[in-house]
Amino acid sequence: MEGAETGSEATWQSSPEQGWVAPRVAAEFPGLGIAWVEVDARPTSSSSEPVRRRLRDLSDRFYGAHAIHMREQPVPWSYRVFFRQIGLDPDRVRTPAEQLALDRLHDGAFLTRGLPADAVTIAIAETCVALRAYDAARLEGRLCIRESAPGESLLGYPGQLEHGTLTIADERGPVELLFGGEPECGAERDTRRVAIVAVQVKGVPQVAVDEALWIAASMLQAA
Repeated sequence: MEGAETGSEATWQSSPEQGWVAPRVAAEFPGLGIAWVEVDARPTSSSSEPVRRRLRDLSDRFYGAHAIHMREQPVPWSYRVFFRQIGLDPDRVRTPAEQLALDRLHDGAFLTRGLPADAVTIAIAETCVALRAYDAARLEGRLCIRESAPGESLLGYPGQLEHGTLTIADERGPVELLFGGEPECGAERDTRRVAIVAVQVKGVPQVAVDEALWIAASMLQAA
């Protein structure tokens, strides 16, 4: 993928890279988009103290009432609406923000899982924007959201994808289901550059997407 902007104060793009959405998908789901930033970072089993402190602060500010009323807020509600549009029941397959909320209530805190997981957790908890982390070196070209073609498959997904399945893809092929799956090119121990990817749906403002990507990138740099 494209290299990051160089400089002493930043090692990710000054503006997120914008992917594309297949015309038929864009026509059916106006407002759908994908964007990402890349950061020089290595996955870790434990996060730095600034990152762990940010998780603790978030845990202290996040109570049961917050989780209950989350879905009424504009951004979480937008993802719930989109899930239903693509055939996912958001009360069974949780949106990223709602899944984090349930995990927080179950565990009693936002638990540290190392990087880039903690960076993604913090950014989602702060903005409710759907994010994931990839190994940038395993991606080729611009990312997009498109329907799967006949014969395409995903690692860890049984058999071939049903024709027309919504996927995140690079120029070689699908790398993940749009929602409800696991990435084929997630960050691993040998990762040296992480791509933080945001999926935008109708009702999610661009400023929220930019903020989510900036927070995640900043947390990776705080390691």
